[in-house]
Amino acid sequence: MTRAGHGRPVHHWRRDVVELAALFTAVAVADGVANLIGHGPNGPVLLVLTALTLVATVAFHLWWARRHGHAPPKGGTAAGPPAPERWQASSSAVPATPGKAPGRSTLWRMRTTVRDTPGSLAALCTALAARHVDILSLQTHPLAEDTVDEFLLRAPAGVEASDITRAVSAAGGTGTWIERADAHDLVDAPTRILGLATRTALDTAELPLALRQMLGRCTIRSLPAGSGRDPEEVPAEGVLEDTVMRLRAPEGGTLTVERPYLPFTPTEFARARALVELDARLGPRIPRSQDVLTLPEGDAITVRRAGTGDLAAARAMHKRCSTRTLALRYHGPAGDADRYLGHLLSPRFGRTLAAQTASGRIIGLGHLLWDGDETEVALLVEDEWQRRGIGTALLRRLVAMAVEAGCASVYAVTQSSNTGMVAAMRGLGLPLDFQLEEGTLVITARLDATPVPSRPPYDAGHEKHTEHMERIERMEHTECEERLEHEGPRLRG
Repeated sequence: MTRAGHGRPVHHWRRDVVELAALFTAVAVADGVANLIGHGPNGPVLLVLTALTLVATVAFHLWWARRHGHAPPKGGTAAGPPAPERWQASSSAVPATPGKAPGRSTLWRMRTTVRDTPGSLAALCTALAARHVDILSLQTHPLAEDTVDEFLLRAPAGVEASDITRAVSAAGGTGTWIERADAHDLVDAPTRILGLATRTALDTAELPLALRQMLGRCTIRSLPAGSGRDPEEVPAEGVLEDTVMRLRAPEGGTLTVERPYLPFTPTEFARARALVELDARLGPRIPRSQDVLTLPEGDAITVRRAGTGDLAAARAMHKRCSTRTLALRYHGPAGDADRYLGHLLSPRFGRTLAAQTASGRIIGLGHLLWDGDETEVALLVEDEWQRRGIGTALLRRLVAMAVEAGCASVYAVTQSSNTGMVAAMRGLGLPLDFQLEEGTLVITARLDATPVPSRPPYDAGHEKHTEHMERIERMEHTECEERLEHEGPRLRG
């Protein structure tokens, strides 16, 4: 009985007939031998010895068959390569090394320029394959006579970036740039760009973040119209100059994107221009989401996104703030505070949260400002509403937004006498770095993978919240002054 290719059993009737005839013949022969021996003088003894011999022979045969019947052939079979070669052929992440277990792989993003000739890309792929580097994705950016190829690579852990660049250079690649990648880069380019366009369509403040995620590490500056710092008017189609692209900003003025370490390609320029045009067509937009913050005294404060439409209400809050409060926030004359509000409330430069009462009066503002590759947080709370947890609540929400935007850290610029800001930064529970620069204290918080809770816990029986806050702030102020006194010279150095 054998099995056909599809797995169903196939019976051979000829084989069954032969086996049946052999059985009858063996029975007849055995009966004749038994009759012949049994009638002899020692017949019964011979029959018993014969039976024992047969049983021993059968037992030995079964033992031998079970021990050696399923052993693999020493030289392999012709059906396929040996096991290590099959594993290596099926696993492109890490090659099999004799005597070693497969190691962990590393993701790399690489960009190189090759001649636009037949076989140039094949030579590049062959050079990568020789070092067991797997190509997960490939994008091409055509130029006049060359092509910029952007790869997402997966290489064995032992392969360094220098090994890959040397192989690429030997295969004809020039201007090679490589950096570590992560799992987020596994998303294909069209899906990633559509996601960035969706985020931009929902929120005006997302445009700088979307451009930075699409173009990599770059510096984005927005110059308003009539500022005098950019005398040349940018045409509607924009300007591409090697490592700098200039686009007409949706609200007027110029949007400048710089990436000194890597020139922009026409494909990247077209993508950036399309994203800016989408933002311009949709016009100013701010999400209308809001939540309610309940203070220990029972007052309900609404926290929401703010924009340029809140300029009048923000200026009215400035008038209700004391000169000292405005000086701590803006680090300058109180009369200059109103000049910054238009910039701070613009979603083009960051995100702003407003805390307002049930009557609609703004009593606090929190700003998350895009400062090149860094991110600044700033707070302003009206004097009458200070030390009630409003600033801490705004700061926690701002830091959570920074984590969501992928920022590595946030910093606050204040003075050592601003105990409220120092206490709020310490209340985040994040690693902090204090630096003293020309009498100004810069507090930097390194963001971890876990977002800071946006709602600070409040106890129901916390009637002495204000008293406790004042006591904590006095302790923080004393500790901060002592640290600045002892570590000031080192920080200045």
